[in-house]
Amino acid sequence: MSERFSRYSKSIIQERALPDIRDGLKPVQRRILYAMNKDGNTYDKGFRKSAKSVGNVMGNYHPHGDSSIYEALVRMSQDWKLREPLIEMHGNNGSMDGDPAAAMRYTEARLSKIASEMIRDIDKDTVDWVPNFDDTEQEPTVLPSRFPNLLVNGATGISAGYATEIPPHNLSEVIDALIYLQKKPDADLDELMKFIKGPDFPVGGIIQGLDGIKKAYKTGRGKIVIRSKTSTENLRGNKSLIRVTEVPYDVNKLQMVKQIDEIRISKKIDGIAEVRDESDRNGLSIAIELKKDVDVKGILNYLFKNTDLQVNYHFNVVAINNMRPERLPLKTILKSYLEYQRAVITKRTKFELDNVMNRQHIVNGLIKALSILNKVIKTIRASKNRKDACRNLVKEYEFSNKQADAIVKLQLYRLTNTDVTELEAENDKLSQNIIKYNNILNDDKVLNNVLTKEFKQIQKDYGNSRRTKIENQVQELKISKNITVPDEDVVVLVSHDGYLKRSSVRSYKASDVNENGLKEDDYPIFTAEMSTLDHIFMFTNKGHLIYRPVHEISDAKWKETGEHISQTIGLDDDEQIIKIFTFKSLKENGCFLIATNDGYIKQTEFSKLLPGRTYRSHAPVYEKLKTSDARVVNIKYINNNNKENKVVLMSNIGLATKFELSEVSINGAKTTGVKSMDLHDDEYVANCQLINDSDDVAIITQRGFYKNMSVEDIPLASRGRRGVQVLKPLKKNAHKIMDFIRLIPNENDFKPIRIFTDRHRYHDIIPSDHPINDRQSNGSALIDTSSEGKPLKMKVINAELLSDK
Repeated sequence: MSERFSRYSKSIIQERALPDIRDGLKPVQRRILYAMNKDGNTYDKGFRKSAKSVGNVMGNYHPHGDSSIYEALVRMSQDWKLREPLIEMHGNNGSMDGDPAAAMRYTEARLSKIASEMIRDIDKDTVDWVPNFDDTEQEPTVLPSRFPNLLVNGATGISAGYATEIPPHNLSEVIDALIYLQKKPDADLDELMKFIKGPDFPVGGIIQGLDGIKKAYKTGRGKIVIRSKTSTENLRGNKSLIRVTEVPYDVNKLQMVKQIDEIRISKKIDGIAEVRDESDRNGLSIAIELKKDVDVKGILNYLFKNTDLQVNYHFNVVAINNMRPERLPLKTILKSYLEYQRAVITKRTKFELDNVMNRQHIVNGLIKALSILNKVIKTIRASKNRKDACRNLVKEYEFSNKQADAIVKLQLYRLTNTDVTELEAENDKLSQNIIKYNNILNDDKVLNNVLTKEFKQIQKDYGNSRRTKIENQVQELKISKNITVPDEDVVVLVSHDGYLKRSSVRSYKASDVNENGLKEDDYPIFTAEMSTLDHIFMFTNKGHLIYRPVHEISDAKWKETGEHISQTIGLDDDEQIIKIFTFKSLKENGCFLIATNDGYIKQTEFSKLLPGRTYRSHAPVYEKLKTSDARVVNIKYINNNNKENKVVLMSNIGLATKFELSEVSINGAKTTGVKSMDLHDDEYVANCQLINDSDDVAIITQRGFYKNMSVEDIPLASRGRRGVQVLKPLKKNAHKIMDFIRLIPNENDFKPIRIFTDRHRYHDIIPSDHPINDRQSNGSALIDTSSEGKPLKMKVINAELLSDK
């Protein structure tokens, strides 16, 4: 198997998929051109059915499928694929939209005029020949290729272990470089690039990245950016229109228009009103109509970055050189082509010299015969037949066999004095040609002059101006969020069970607040009116941070459920979102205060929690928990406007401690922090609050007792202390703190507190309806735990929307 696959690989590398460095053709292309030329299907004659050409190629030279031969023939006729098409075609030969060509029975084809330069001199022993697949005919191993087709038309192909991607170039530029390299064989790449500026694509466009071009010409590999040619037109009503007149090479125009239209439909950017393909016989034209007063440059940059209006092109210059696949720098290609053309001219000159010398030999014989005409006629008349006449002439007058044969064939009207004069003139001309041909063969300088003259003639006949513009630098595409996301006011909801959605304000106001689409035992933990340009940070109790730009949250009607966070990010079954913050930008300078139930606390800078590249599918860690049972109990955001400078923690057994915020060190995201409270076995931190001395706190116990207490009753201590008792100790069925929250005097007095229970029930109270108790009090009974369930946590709520700022 190894041996057979090696043979197969060698076959498709050398004889199918890669072009030859000399003529820039793959075998199927070479066979098509040769077969059409042999059949007389050339540019100066009428078109013939493509099926006839395909049949000739398949039957005589290329024993493969007719579809592959026809596809190769069609590609050589497509003026948006080849810089100088080698085939002319009547009928549908495909389109830039990816449409296939019509069947070969409908189309007609012939060689283009420039293709004749590929074939020219093939009948003068300029190339090597081999038998075809069934040994019935001879076929050329390479075409004379009188212009540098490999660079001019480029190539693309995939074989076993090798691929090639060579862009088209400008014929005039390449010929100028060849002529210069002839004069200065030691020219370096910079000198050659004064002539060959870079690729020249048939569809035009703009190339960015001179360094990429230079690297590709130096090593055979490199990357450039190809950008569409665009212009802006002003329409009535302050509207604008982006007009695309040239697109990148090898881009499917239809797919590109679809990409732009999908962006318009999905509203990935705000401002595109309509996309139209207005291309016709006069040329390519795509109209992107924009809405009133939009950022045209911003939208164009977005389209460049996210559609085929701009693409990367990767050079991979691989061709067959001396029967081997090689990655080739520019100078190697030019030198190899020059050497090949010198060889072609040398072989052609030898062929012509032989012909001229043979003809002169005949002419000398005829002149000699006419000088002794009577004797020659007498000898011929005395001969028995033609063969005997030739033999007698050779014997009696020392003619050669070729001369004698020519004399015998001489027609009577040639036996005039005029004809002798013509023969002598022809002999003089032949002598001059012999001298000329010998000079070419014996003097490299003369040979180079011949080659230069022929190059210049091809340049004159077929050269044209550059179509692709080259820019030195690749432009950095900066995209404003104002372009990509329309600034709209929406209402965002996050539920206890992990459902997210954003609804339009209109949908929210048109519905009952409680008709939020959530399951019966689920409830909102966050509801806020926000902008689509805002950012939302969701912190879980297991130390994971979920980030979402508001515009990426699933858009749904207020009565719909929305998407579950597990659809994109996998969380544990017992993991819950406990705190949510919203921000206008990701350039905040604040810190997060993070506390855990096992007695650790830290501050982490906002900049340390910025979303990474994989934020959509991966929730990064913001708190490294010491044990599997540990949980985060609270997160607070601290910015420059923050006036709270004290931290209060309470443990489940009713102990509370208070210390300065400055005692909490700033740590990274994947750290645990420092000791916040001294805990014993089976003790845990119920909650942590950031407060001022003038604040009050509200406490709820597992027995449903509620208590308001002044923070001043908790003495200031150092971080890591055990704390003081804030509940009255009982010997039997002692109270335990489930949660406590901060109350701001004169601000929270009339805002209700919502108490959530383990039966998915909630109980709303007004704090000002309850007195301030001393530190040794257990408060008053509020919730009937037997009917409503055990209290779990508390939240201050607004009348309409609940928000953590």
